[in-house]
Amino acid sequence: MDNFNVNEMTLEKAIDFFKDNVGALVIADSKTNSYKPVVRRGIFNKLVAESGGKYHDLLEKLWYHLSKTSDTVSEKYQSFVMTSGSFSGKYSRKVEVMVEDIAYIVQVSIYPLKEKETYLFILDELDDSQSMEETLTTQKVKTFQNTYLFSMYIDLVKDTIHGISVTELSDDVINQELKYTQWRMMIVNAINSDYRDQFLEWSDPDYLKEKFDPGQTASFDCLMTNLEGIEIWVKLIFSRVGTSNPDDYRYIYMVQNINEEAQELRNTLAQYADRASKDPLTAIYNHGRMETEINNALIDKVAKGEAVSIMIMDIDFFKHVNDNYGHAVGDDTLRHFAALLSDYLNKNNGVVGRWGGEEFVAVCYGADREKAAAIAEDIRQKVAAENFAVVGNITCSIGVTTLNTSDDFERAYRRMDNALYEAKSSGRNCVRLA
Repeated sequence: MDNFNVNEMTLEKAIDFFKDNVGALVIADSKTNSYKPVVRRGIFNKLVAESGGKYHDLLEKLWYHLSKTSDTVSEKYQSFVMTSGSFSGKYSRKVEVMVEDIAYIVQVSIYPLKEKETYLFILDELDDSQSMEETLTTQKVKTFQNTYLFSMYIDLVKDTIHGISVTELSDDVINQELKYTQWRMMIVNAINSDYRDQFLEWSDPDYLKEKFDPGQTASFDCLMTNLEGIEIWVKLIFSRVGTSNPDDYRYIYMVQNINEEAQELRNTLAQYADRASKDPLTAIYNHGRMETEINNALIDKVAKGEAVSIMIMDIDFFKHVNDNYGHAVGDDTLRHFAALLSDYLNKNNGVVGRWGGEEFVAVCYGADREKAAAIAEDIRQKVAAENFAVVGNITCSIGVTTLNTSDDFERAYRRMDNALYEAKSSGRNCVRLA
């Protein structure tokens, strides 16, 4: 090459040079979904099968894999592979491919052949400096766009979609020849079933025309399967392009990844809900939460024939604890008592909460009258045997009732409270059933 003379270059020499240096030449037939390599070397020995294969498999390797791995997209998106790869003219771009988990930047040039739906693919690996520059540029762009799973333009008049950008893929999707009405019936499978009706309503062409004025944007949050097959929270954004032509029905559709923010919000709401349900002194459920627990048991369990019993426990002579040792010791005693009840009932399919003062209520699931009586007696004995700091030993009285299908909350509560009154009237430190 040191003595290279451009005037001596001929078509034959240029072709020979091309054959000796090109990464891969592949003939693809979209109609038969097949491809065959003519030349392959370097990384393309691993990327392109020697005997050829399915055209859609080649498209997956070039475009439809996740941006940082060779993993292909979730099966819910596989239908999009089947509709891509048709070219009406010459096409060229750089893509990132994964070979044995190593990323390479490849220049792809595509030439339609005379036979319809057949193409010549010219594939070349860029050298290291070009590859690094392309990678850094791509990272900068994706840093800006990383909250968006994909976006596209919609033309309702032509029933077309174009300009599809998919952040999770290795590159933008190639020449996706899809009608919008086809696309929405394919992508709906990735939407969680609880939100599909809303998606179909919002994405309906007539709805978009009627509800969206030029320049108007609207969105809603839902669960959607991403390209890795993981269901995440997203924001679906519909925006009509603002033009002066009232018959210009073009839209931008975007899917924004809000999963991290949604999870943080859900965790925060759960914390507030937990606080609202807990007694601040004992950290077990409060009166309101236990009343809800009993009502839910009546609706969800008892109505279906399951055994559920409730009991109310009252610390005997608790006023003496406060009077003799002070309220700080009284609070410690209540916390100790609550922890003992909670530990026992958690192991015995029960839920306990502080009803108020020194009274505590428990719901015992799967407990008929006999089993509930045994649980109550176990609790009574454990409390009597427990050594409470400062005050030593204390006792409790317990009233128990088993829920039945004719009960409402008030009726069930009165029986339980009457049973407690009977236990106290019987000398305390005992269990009574009603």
